[in-house]
Order: sequence, then C-alpha cells, then structure tokens
Amino acid sequence: MGLTPMMQQYFEIKENYKDCILFFRLGDFYEMFFQDAEIASKELELVLTGRDCGLENRAPMCGIPYHASSNYIGRLITKGYKVAICEQVEDPALAKGIVKRDVIKVITPGTFNDTAFIDDSKNNYIMALYFNNNEFALSSSDISTGEFKCTKFSNNFALVQDEIAKFKPSEIIINKLFEENLRSKLTEAYQGLFTVKEEEYFSEDFTDFDNQFKNTETNELNSFIKVSANGLIKYINETQKITLSNITSIEIYEIEDYMTLDSSSRRNLELTESLREKNKRGSLLWVLDKTKTAMGSRTLRRFIEEPLINKNRIENRLQAVHELTDSISMLEELREALDSIYDIERIIGKISNRNVTPKDLISLKLSLNKVPEIKDIISNFDALLFKEYYMKIDELKDIKELLEKAILDDPSLTIKEGGIIKDGYDEEIDRLKNAKLRGKEWIASLENNEREVTGIKSLKVGYNKVFGYYIEISKANFSSIPEGRYIRKQTLSNAERFITDELKKIEDDILGAEDKLVNLEYQAFCDIRDKVDLSIERLKITARIISELDVLSTFGKISLENNYVKPSLNEKGITNIIEGRHPVVEKVIPSGEFISNDTKLNSEDNQLLIITGPNMAGKSTYMRQVALITLMAQVGCFVPAKEANIGICDKIFTRIGASDDLAGGKSTFMVEMWEVSNILKNTTSNSLVLLDEVGRGTSTYDGLSIAWAVIEHLSKGNIKPRTLFATHYHELTQLEDKISGVKNYSVAVKELQDNIIFLRKIIPGGADQSYGIEVAKLAGLPKNVIERAKEILLNLESNMKSKEEISISSNSEVTNKTANHEVKPKEKIKKTETMQLDFTAIEKDSFINEVASLDVLNMTPMDAMNRLYKLIKDAKEIL
Repeated sequence: MGLTPMMQQYFEIKENYKDCILFFRLGDFYEMFFQDAEIASKELELVLTGRDCGLENRAPMCGIPYHASSNYIGRLITKGYKVAICEQVEDPALAKGIVKRDVIKVITPGTFNDTAFIDDSKNNYIMALYFNNNEFALSSSDISTGEFKCTKFSNNFALVQDEIAKFKPSEIIINKLFEENLRSKLTEAYQGLFTVKEEEYFSEDFTDFDNQFKNTETNELNSFIKVSANGLIKYINETQKITLSNITSIEIYEIEDYMTLDSSSRRNLELTESLREKNKRGSLLWVLDKTKTAMGSRTLRRFIEEPLINKNRIENRLQAVHELTDSISMLEELREALDSIYDIERIIGKISNRNVTPKDLISLKLSLNKVPEIKDIISNFDALLFKEYYMKIDELKDIKELLEKAILDDPSLTIKEGGIIKDGYDEEIDRLKNAKLRGKEWIASLENNEREVTGIKSLKVGYNKVFGYYIEISKANFSSIPEGRYIRKQTLSNAERFITDELKKIEDDILGAEDKLVNLEYQAFCDIRDKVDLSIERLKITARIISELDVLSTFGKISLENNYVKPSLNEKGITNIIEGRHPVVEKVIPSGEFISNDTKLNSEDNQLLIITGPNMAGKSTYMRQVALITLMAQVGCFVPAKEANIGICDKIFTRIGASDDLAGGKSTFMVEMWEVSNILKNTTSNSLVLLDEVGRGTSTYDGLSIAWAVIEHLSKGNIKPRTLFATHYHELTQLEDKISGVKNYSVAVKELQDNIIFLRKIIPGGADQSYGIEVAKLAGLPKNVIERAKEILLNLESNMKSKEEISISSNSEVTNKTANHEVKPKEKIKKTETMQLDFTAIEKDSFINEVASLDVLNMTPMDAMNRLYKLIKDAKEIL
C-alpha cells in the first residue's frame, strides 16, 4: 500500500522543513499532518482527526481556515515554533495531475512582523552569533524596521551575554562550532529559539550578502563581521523567500561606543521592566516614555539600552532638549505635529515584504503631510542636532503626491477586492468603473420598468453568486407574465426566477468589468507600491529623524513636568549631585514626599562610600538613584536633581538583591559571588559600581572578610571606580581612617520611644546600630516575637561583653591576613570559636528570669497549676 500522490507531495516538501510546522494548503484550509498536527492540535486547541494517506494507519490531521490563519500562526510563533506556509504555485486549470505546491514563506519568532502580535513599542530582533578562534562576531536585525547592526570582539563571553541582554532577540542563529563550545553557557541566560547552522552556511557563498548591500560600501568591512552578517542575511532571505529592500545598510558599532550594562545591572536598575512584576510600569522607561509615535517609543527604549559615552554626542542631545524646554510653545507644536505620525518604519517594512495594504499607504501619506510642518518648527532652533535634522529630513513630496493622486482616502482593506484606485489615475480603470456603474444603474431601473410593463407590483430584481442577476416573480402572479418576455432560470417553492437576453448581456458586462477592474486595480496598486519601494532609503532617513525628534521632545516635556535639570558633564570622574531624586520612586509616592539627597563621588577623597543604616531606610533606593541619574544624563535627558555634574561612566555595575539559580545549581551566595567576580574583573577607573550587602549570604566572619577584601580591591591600585557600598557590617566603617578615598555615610534615623522613624536622608558618618528588631516591628511581626527578640538581644550583648573578643579592626596583623585570605593561626581560631553563640545558655537565662518574675501570691490556684506545668515542660526541653 503506497502513499497517495498528495501525501507524497506533502512528504517531499516537509523533508526540507523538518524544524517547522508545515501549513499545507488544501482548498480553503491549511492542513497539518502527523507530528505537526499533534503539536498544533495541542497548542491551538484544535480537534485532531485523521485522513487516509495510503498507509496502513490514517494520518493524524487538523486544519484551520486559511482566511483566519494569522491568529493561529501568531499563537504558534509566540510559543517558539516556526511555521512554513505551503501554497499552490500554479493555476489548477493548467495543472497536469496534482497541483504544484511549495513553501512561500517561513515565519519564525525572529522574522515575525504581524503587528497584531508584536509590540509596536519594541523592536523584534533576530541575531546571528558566529564564533571561531576565540573571536565573536554578532549581527542583529529587525526586519520590520530594516535595522542591521554588527560588531565583533575577542574572547569575552560576558560581552556576548551583555549584548543579548541589550537586544533581547526573539531568535538566535549560531554556527556549529559555537554550539559545541558555548551554547550550554548561553542557555543559562537566554531561553529563546536557537537555530544551528553549519560553518559553510555562514561563509561559503556571499551572493545573498552582496545582493542585499549592493548599494552600500562593504569592501572595507571586517571579514569576520561579514561572515556573521552573511549568515543572518542568508537566513532572512531563506525564510522570507525575497530580498528585503528595507535592509539597505550595515551599522558597524564598537562595544566601547556605548555604556556597558550587564544583564544583572539592567535588571537591578529596572530600566525597561520592573523586577517584581516584569511590567513596564515601575521602570525607568515607564517614567520617560511619553512619546507620540511607535517609532519614538522604540527609539527611546534603544537610547535607554545604549547610553552614550561620547561627551559631544551627549551634549548635542542635551542642548536640543534645553532649547525645547526654553520654548514651550514650539515644544507643544512639535509634539502636536508628531501626534499625527503613523509607524513609518514598519509601513516601510511591509512595503519591502510585499504585504502592505492600501490603508497602510494612506497612513504613510497622512504622515508625510506633517513632515513640512515638523521641518518648519525645527528651523527655529539653533542646536546642532536640529540643524542636522533640518538638512537631512526629506519631505518626499513626490511620494506624497503619488499617493494623493492614486489611492482612495478610504480604500478597501485588501488588495484583491478593488476599491483602491482614485478616479483619474488610470484611464482603463476609469472606463471599467463607468461600465460597471452604468450597468448597475440600468439594473436598478430595471425593476421599476418591469413592474410597469407587467403590472406585477411584487416583481423584484436580485443577484446571487451562483445564478447571477435574475427577475423573481411569485407563483401567484404567473398569469400576469407577458408571454415570451422572460427566460426561466430557476424554480423555487413559491416563486420563479427569470432572465432576459438583455439582462444576461448587461450582467456579463458588469461581471466582466468587475473582474477586469479588480485585476487592474491590483496591478496598479503593485505598481504604486514598487514606486514607493524605490524611495525606501529616503523614507528610512525621515523616519529616523522623526523618531529622534519624538524622543527629544519627550525629554523636554517630562523635564518640565517633573522639575528635571540639565546636567553638566565631565571626563574627570567627578560626580556631584545636589538634591538628587529617584525618577521612578518619586512618581509612585504622593507628590512632595520623596526626600532628595546629595551625592559626591570622585577618584580621590570620595571614591568609595560605605553606606550603613537599617533595612527599609532607603539605602538601595539611594544607590539606584545615583545610577539612574548618571544613566539619564548619558542618554541625553535632563535629570531629577537641583543640580548635577556627572562624570561620564563607561560601565555601570550593580550587585543588588538576592536570587537563587536553583536550576543552574547555584545558591544565593554563589550567584552573589559570581556577580561580584564579574564586577572586579571588568570594572575600570571610569565605572560606577553599586554593591549592596556583599557577603551576607554566608557566615558573619566569612562575609565580613569578603566585604573587607572587596573594598580594599576597589580602593587600592590604579583602578578606583566610583563605588557605593551598602552594608550591615558596621566593622567596615573603620576603614574610613585606614584607606584613602573611603568615606562613611548612613541613613538618618530618629528614635521615638520604642519606635524608629526613617528620615531617608543620607548623612556623613556610619550608623551605630542596625535597628533590626525595630524594622521587624514595622514589618508586623507578632508582639510576643518582638519582645522575645529584645530579651535575646540583651542576653547576647551581655554575654558578648563578658567574653574575650578579637577585634579585626584593632589588630593590624589580622587585618592584613584577612585581606590576603590567609589561614588564621590555631590559637586565634580557638579564641574565635569561644565567641560562637551558646543558645542553650541563653534559654537557661531566660528560664531563670521567667521563674524569678513569677508573682505567686497574686495567682489563682488554677493559674499557678498551669504556670507550673509550663515551667516543667520548658525545663525538660532545655535539658
């Protein structure tokens, strides 16, 4: 028993797309078979049926209507699958045997551009990673906007992870050598879709690459980068089945061109999403994103992900924002004009991908109508960026006039139903429109004429797709029909339908005109689309300028609304912030309640600040605030402060919060140490480092020793990054007098009877206690637990005072050995061991105190019996 011809065809096509779910077009349905059907039925909640295929068992099968396929495809793509769309590629009327079919497009997470499923405020990147000879080449593209970026670096896998954290690609293409050596490491940080290709795929044939960038100078392109870019272009072309005209140029960048932010820092600083909810709300992006366009929103996100480190570029942005804040009326005019701009970048992507609709082209026309107004507004400014934008922005008058002349203002939604082209654009289209209109007008008058001739008032003229136009007369009026006037067409239960020779001729003219008209309008639309396609590079330049204007105007708007100031910049490593505020926290608490704080950091007397104080007092908020103000300044935005002089940072590192990586076999302490190690290995003298509670994941003395050694490492030698170091180890405050550049700061606290009030103010000097029990009380621990904790604390303090203590800070020999991680001598280990807490002694003391406090004379007999029973029970437990 052999396969049927249709299933033979299916298997031949499926063989080339083993990693895809194959949507096989049969009539008005896409059918899926075998394993594809089982996956799709589960993921899409479809009924799994079967089909005879020539094998012993029926083939598992499920299907979806082709006209509703986009929703189903989107659901599969968002779950990480690839979908191959297989269509008929020849006219069934001309086919000999089974109709030829082939895959016309492969849709993957990285090449998906359905706006119903991808966020218009985010780029959807696909990335190619090429590894060889301890070098990495990385290429990233968003095919919906035409971006294509490349870089390379040597033997630093941490940078690979940082770039992935920055781009957040939906799909990564890697070479076989990369998979064999590094994929397991990469999957720890990236859970998206991997596609592995052989080495030859990247470098054997550069035909696709040369065709893609034929109008771009690529001769001087680094050969290693070219290999990576070639693999990505080849993959895009293979999936899209066409060369995308919106990918016109390669942007080569160096890692050092932008501030380095590792994945931990991006997460801890909550740049684009909150730590807890993983939502935009609560992030820096949430505060800053008041953009008017989808393009602007994506550009703002990119600015935040890639802060600048070039002083001139930063100051150019700041100067532009400054001019906007100085001219509020112009700022509002600009933002009002931007409000009418559609997503030009993604419309360009649709033109390139040949799936643009008439509605999209009308949106493009309406957007271009606003460009002259925007150009006129920015002509009033003197900032260098505005002058550059004014010179480069293209009004695209020819494209706007073409669309104005050709496309109806309210066209049909699809391109194969007609109703697209305006009158006067094409003579033949106009003639067919008139023929169609005259025919319909004749038919409209036919009903009245026939009623007058026959005297049958219920006579009506109708139409359906099977029989065309007809005259319908009820059986009750048969006797009134003039003999020989009509030709019988169809019999119904209570009526007859007729035609006439003239009606048939007019029907042929109308339907013939409609078919020809639809085809001609489709051809005309494709011609218009191709003409616009020739100007894609011009459109991309204008779209980029509009998106950046949107971001700069947004910076101006929020700076005015939130009382931000223009920061000054320096390259001397000096950070001086007066009355700085956390941009996010101040937005989520009542207005005016946020307590501002000063910050002074430099490479000399205030290089490392040790910050002490109780939990919940605001140490972490303060540290994040300094980092965010620095980042905002380097993005080109005004900052939440009264005054700010920011030393440009090449990197920001954070070690804040605790998180286990149980799946990776790493404890909280292991993750903490890995992050600290990464910081110590990669920080420079121009970096900003935030360390919160280093060493808390292990025993007190181990943790204190590690924290001490980390401070020494960051404060000595040639590399002295600006550092904020929050800790509960009060012993570390003694380093202020021992290490140059180390300064103590603490969070001010006011004690009120048994309570504390957090003043949220950072002041010079270290805190003398942690107020842990008071914080626990504020957190709502039961009263009996709080009281018991106080008793234990008093006993511990009393116990510690009565025993011999070794002060690391007062013994220079121990200090040096601790810093150098040397093993303590045996006699010192013994002395240290005597300091371990004796909880049994504490319980005994507590028991004695409880017995001594009993007031037997004022107890009832029953109370005395109950208390005695409890005391006996407690005594047995202590023993």
